Amino acid sequence: MSTFSSLRYFNYRLWFSGALVANVGTWMQRVAQDWLVLTVLSHNSSFAVGVVTALQFLPFLLFAPLGGLLADRFDRRRLLGVTQASQGLLAFGLGALVLTGTVELWHVYAFAFALGVVATIDAPVRQTFVAQLVPTDKLSNAVGLNSASFNAARLIGPGVGGLLIAAVGPGWVFVINGISFAATILALTQMRTRELRSMPVAKRRKGQVREGIRYVRKRTDIVVIMIVVGVVSMFGLNFQLTSATMARTVFDKGAGEYGILGSILAIGSLAGALLAARRERPRVRLVVGAAFGFGLATAALALAPTYASFAVLCIPVGLASLTMMTAANATIQMSTEPEMRGRVMSLYMMVFQGATPIGSPIVGWIGEQFGARWSIGIGSVTALLVSVGAGIWVLRHWHVQVRYRVVTRPHLVVRYLDADDGAAVPVPAARVALAEAERELGEQDTQARTNAA
Repeated sequence: MSTFSSLRYFNYRLWFSGALVANVGTWMQRVAQDWLVLTVLSHNSSFAVGVVTALQFLPFLLFAPLGGLLADRFDRRRLLGVTQASQGLLAFGLGALVLTGTVELWHVYAFAFALGVVATIDAPVRQTFVAQLVPTDKLSNAVGLNSASFNAARLIGPGVGGLLIAAVGPGWVFVINGISFAATILALTQMRTRELRSMPVAKRRKGQVREGIRYVRKRTDIVVIMIVVGVVSMFGLNFQLTSATMARTVFDKGAGEYGILGSILAIGSLAGALLAARRERPRVRLVVGAAFGFGLATAALALAPTYASFAVLCIPVGLASLTMMTAANATIQMSTEPEMRGRVMSLYMMVFQGATPIGSPIVGWIGEQFGARWSIGIGSVTALLVSVGAGIWVLRHWHVQVRYRVVTRPHLVVRYLDADDGAAVPVPAARVALAEAERELGEQDTQARTNAA
C-alpha cells in the first residue's frame, strides 16, 4: 500500500489539508495554555497544569457515549462544522481574557472543561467521518495519514507556539488558534457531496448506548486494546505536563525550549504515523508490543542527564506512543460494523482520553512530591506492567504460540494452536471481521469486472 494513497481522493485531500492547519493551531494553544498556568497563574505548579489537563479530558468520562451515539445517528459533516466552529469560539474567548489582563486560573479551568465537552462530541464524529472519504480498503491508510497530519502539526505547533509566547505572549496564540479552525470549516463546505460514501445510520430507539457497551464486552480483542491504551494514557501520555515540568524545574529552560521538546517528540510520532499508513492490517499484538516499547523508551527518558539527551530520547517515545495509538484506532475501526462504529469509537475515546483526568493530577502530584523525573517514571513502570500482563493473558486465553525468527521472514510468527487440531478456537472477532471485509471487497471487484466485460 502506498503511504499517501488516500490523498488521491478529493474530499480526503481537503480534509487532510484543513485538519493540518487546525492541528497546528491546537498544538500552539496547548503549549500556551500550559505555560500560562505554570508561569503566570501559578508558581511553577505542575499540579495546577495537571488539573487543567484533567478538566479538558474529564468530559470524555462523562459524555463520550453520547458523542458516539450522535456520530451514529446524524450527518457527520454537519456535526463537524458545529464542533470545529465551537472550538474556534472558545479559543477566541480565552484569548480575549488574556489580552485584556483579566484572566484568572479558574477561567482557564472553565475553558478547558468547555473545550473538553466539545471535543467529546467532535472526536468520535471525526474518527468515523474518515470512512466516508475513502474506500474501505484505504481506511487503515487514511487513519495513519490522519495521525501523520496531527503529528506533523505537533512538529510545527509547539515550537512556533513557544516562540510566539516569548515574542507576543500567550493571548495572541489563542487568537491565532481560533482563526485556524476556519481551514476545517472551509474544507467541509467545499467537499463534493456526491463523492461522500454513505454509511448506515442507527435508527432512534431505546438502549442504543447499552447496545454499544454489550458489543464491546463480547469483543475480547477490543477489551485488551482498551485496557492497554487506557493504562498507558492514564500515566504515560502526559507529555504536556511532564515536558513542561522537566524543562522548567530540572533543566531551567524557558518557553522556547519547552516548545521545541514538543516538536522533537513529534519527529518520532510523525515517523510512526507514516509507517502506520503503509500497514494494511494492524493487529492487537502491535498495540501490546508498542506499549512495551513505550515503557522502555520512557524509562530512558526519565533518566536523561541533560536537556539535549532528553530532547533526543523524545523521538523513540513519540514513535512508540504513536504506533500504539494508531494501531489501536485502526484495528477497532476496521473490525467494527459501520452502524456500531461511532458508539464503539466513543467508548474507546472515553477510555483513551478519559483516563487523562484520572492520571494527570496523580502524575502532577508525583512530580511535586518526588521530582519531575518520577512523573515520567510512573508512566514507564505502568506501561511495562500492562503490556506484559496483556501479553500473558492473550497467550493463555487465545491459545497463541509466538515465535521470533532472526533470519527468515516473517520474523514474528503467531500460530493459534487449537486450529491445528481442528478444535474450536477463541479467535478474536477482529480476525473474523477483517476476513469478512476482505471477502466483500473481493466480491465487489469480481462483480465490477463482470459488468465491465
